[in-house]
Amino acid sequence: MEGNFSNYFSQTGKVAREYLETRLDLIKLQAAGKLSKALGLFFSLLMAFLLFFFVIVFLGMVVGFWIGEMTNSFTIGFSCAAGLFILLFLVILLFRKQLIQRPLAKLLITELVDEITEQDEHSNHIHNQRAKEYPEQPVDPGYVPDEEATENTMKG
Repeated sequence: MEGNFSNYFSQTGKVAREYLETRLDLIKLQAAGKLSKALGLFFSLLMAFLLFFFVIVFLGMVVGFWIGEMTNSFTIGFSCAAGLFILLFLVILLFRKQLIQRPLAKLLITELVDEITEQDEHSNHIHNQRAKEYPEQPVDPGYVPDEEATENTMKG
């Protein structure tokens, strides 16, 4: 009888160890997936910023040469272009919340909400099962169909 208990506990320990290793692997894979999405978003924003930067630099050179041709002084032309850059910098600095922070936050929130919604669609959560069983009825977390309500009250 003692052999059965020791065998039972060793088997249970082995299954628990395998479960924990599998769970750890799953967590690592989920973290890698989220990290890859975040890095993809980061690098795409970085590339967009670099492209924007080069466009602004070349436009600044065009404006500098254009004003320099008009005034016959490249010093005045590039000084005016530098002044435009300083003005642009101040506008961005003053309106950074409206121009940069809020759109970036909305973009990140949208990405996260899409990921959570995608995970919920693939899960076997009870609310998802109800939405599949009763598609014509609105999905409300507190909603219980009449059949389930009467069954539960009759059991209790």
